[in-house]
Amino acid sequence: MDLKTLYDTPPWEWPEGTDKMLLGILRDDRTDQSNCLLAAEMAGDSTVVNDELVDALLSILGNGDASDGLRGRAAISLGPALEYADIEWFEDLGGFADPAAVPISGPTFRKIQETLRKLYADAGVPKNARRRILEAAVRAPQGWHQNAIRAAYLSDDEDWKLTAVFCMRYIRGFDDWILESLDSKNEDIHYQAVCAAGNWEVDAAWPHIAGLVTSAKTEKSLLLAAIEASASIRAQEAQEILGRLTDGDDEDIVEAVYEAMAMVGEFWGEGDDEEEDDEFLH
Repeated sequence: MDLKTLYDTPPWEWPEGTDKMLLGILRDDRTDQSNCLLAAEMAGDSTVVNDELVDALLSILGNGDASDGLRGRAAISLGPALEYADIEWFEDLGGFADPAAVPISGPTFRKIQETLRKLYADAGVPKNARRRILEAAVRAPQGWHQNAIRAAYLSDDEDWKLTAVFCMRYIRGFDDWILESLDSKNEDIHYQAVCAAGNWEVDAAWPHIAGLVTSAKTEKSLLLAAIEASASIRAQEAQEILGRLTDGDDEDIVEAVYEAMAMVGEFWGEGDDEEEDDEFLH
């Protein structure tokens, strides 16, 4: 199976040996840019990521001869494994409670963190790669992230501000800036602010989030983010405004409503509470 066909195949259907195939592509200096980008993206998937693939991604990230785009892609691909490892890491144990449940080893987890910190501090690393490095690094919070986010947000560069607001989804303590970003005219910053407000249950964001949910003019991706955020911020009031959306024809939106309420333990369905559910839904 060639790389493009593999890329278009759901990861859970990738054949055995896909990790070795990707590793070979990433390590081959003769691989063209487009295939490197595909392989770097695929290498971060939970079905294949391992210590060897992480090392290959870190090698690309630290390679000054690699393109800014490829280095950025390598950084982003490290994010999911980094986040999962951080969840499973216990400082008291000095490692994972169940190492077999984590796709990367403890030393590799620490190596990712240290490499990202070092490369982010290097002003010689191109802008896009540095942005992606910070966006990946915050998936496993460390002390240096707070100052990095502040500097990015206070920058006059809109791209850095976007990176900062994205990072605020993972690092607490930026409620005021999240609220400020809800009014941004930059659609991407606005979207990330909605996600961050929901993640940290920023109550002061409720009027804005509720307005997005109830407005017929809210763009779909933003609406989906607002639906999830609403249930996190004020579950009871969210229940009152989300019901009307279950009558729509868009399956993604209907599904998002049910998932949002499931997060707070509000399950709708048939059974003893059917009459109450019908009242809510209509």
